[in-house]
Amino acid sequence: MVVLPLSPRESSRRSKLRLVAGLLPVVLAGCLPVGDSAVPEATRAIEMAEVFETTEPFSRRTLDPADLVEFFARYPDHQADSAEVGAFYRRRGMQFAWFVGDSLSAGADAFLALSGAAEAGAVGADSSLAHLASLLSPPVGEAPSQISCDSCAVHLELHLTVEFFRFADRHYNGYFRRDLRELGWFIPRAKKDLSRLADSLAAGTMELAAYEPLHPQYQKLKAHLPSYHALAEEPWPALALPGQRSRINPGDSLAVVAEIRRRLQQLGDLVQADSSGRYDSTLVPAVRRFQARHGLSEDGVIGPAVLRALNVPPAERLRTMLVNMERLRWVPDEQPPNLLLVNIPEFRLHVYEGGEEVLGMRVVVGTAARSTVVFADTVSMVVFSPTWTVPREIIEEEILPALAADPGYLAKQNMEIIGGTPEQPLIRQRPGANNALGRVKFLFPNSYAIYMHDTPERQLFARDQRAFSHGCIRLAEPRALAEYLLRRDATWTQERMTAAMQGGTETLVPLADRPPVMIVYFTAWEDRDGRLNFRDDVYGHDQRLAAELFR
Repeated sequence: MVVLPLSPRESSRRSKLRLVAGLLPVVLAGCLPVGDSAVPEATRAIEMAEVFETTEPFSRRTLDPADLVEFFARYPDHQADSAEVGAFYRRRGMQFAWFVGDSLSAGADAFLALSGAAEAGAVGADSSLAHLASLLSPPVGEAPSQISCDSCAVHLELHLTVEFFRFADRHYNGYFRRDLRELGWFIPRAKKDLSRLADSLAAGTMELAAYEPLHPQYQKLKAHLPSYHALAEEPWPALALPGQRSRINPGDSLAVVAEIRRRLQQLGDLVQADSSGRYDSTLVPAVRRFQARHGLSEDGVIGPAVLRALNVPPAERLRTMLVNMERLRWVPDEQPPNLLLVNIPEFRLHVYEGGEEVLGMRVVVGTAARSTVVFADTVSMVVFSPTWTVPREIIEEEILPALAADPGYLAKQNMEIIGGTPEQPLIRQRPGANNALGRVKFLFPNSYAIYMHDTPERQLFARDQRAFSHGCIRLAEPRALAEYLLRRDATWTQERMTAAMQGGTETLVPLADRPPVMIVYFTAWEDRDGRLNFRDDVYGHDQRLAAELFR
């Protein structure tokens, strides 16, 4: 996964003002226009432009504290927002936020534009925005104009503020409101500062991209939604290998190949499709691209795994993107420039330095029954030639039955009993070639007993699906990570590191610089080449979150 900065939105103050004039109407009918409605349009435009140019919020209208009391008494459903709304207005000296004189401002327009643009990425219908739209709908027979009475303006002003904070809280902080640990997510939810966006909108700032507190990947996923909405409207018949065939190789000629061509073109992996049933050289790169985007071996062979991925309906892919967009609302909008990131469904470790990926490798993660936990910490120590203190559940489920069948089992596994009782022994495996942790491990102390380590079971890294461990993270290139973490320590030469890894004594090396590590769970993202990636929901986290979001 690659994090890139947001691209600024192109917008024009003049077009925004035209949009305001066309969209924002009278709230209530039957009131007389206020006196300064006769101010010439040129004069009013100059006044509005002056407000929009300033960095300070300004309005000739102000609220009385009693207005807030009356509003929340009249609308008790908004009472939960009263403290945040009150603080917002006190910071502004009780000035209106959404009006210039007697007209709704471009800040109100910006909120409408922002909320409208967000609807494409919303999980479901937003009732608060529907309510806001009803407030702004002109009465029958009425044309959009200025707000016609003071009480109308007060109520619309406060409704806009309440709906802004409610919309922004859902859009930026997430729709799932309960404890994230219920979904297996133990990274604290990043609380976004919504007041900064509110102030910028109220001041008439049109360039909102810099204020939107969302992770860049959110916008990247959102950009793919329209094309998948369109695909979801088309037939998506299941493709199958004919007869007893288990694979299609380059050079084969089969009728299904033409259907695969069209499917790959629909998904953007093939520029142009024809009706040929021959698996020729023009199709191989498209198949490999598709395999890479779905975490499959890039061998160009069309087998069952490729067909399964091709058969996933676009509507399901849409749901996957929306679920991952919800997760992106929980994380900080900017990641640390130096970071170790493990994405569980991707089965991969990414090492970032200065925001650029400098090292990446395959990993093995926990099985569904012993899943790797989603959390964040810092790497504190490298341990060469580690011992392995066997967890209690592994002793009970695996070692004791093996020991009962073979009394010499411990000696064969280079293990020893270091305490406990005959019924509940404490067992440790000495350093060596067959040690379960391999030649090196990396500690980031946590309550989940999870760390990264080498492994003697190298064959597992050749598989596409790599959920085989007891919860810890096994690394395909552990020495490369050790060299990276100790790169600034001149005492750790290549020779010394080799000796430490091959020795029979455990060697602990505390790290002066403790880089942050994040273990995350994302099944959809855009990579550095702009390709939309999908991975399987190995732990069912997507399914549980989708049940909450789409029920």
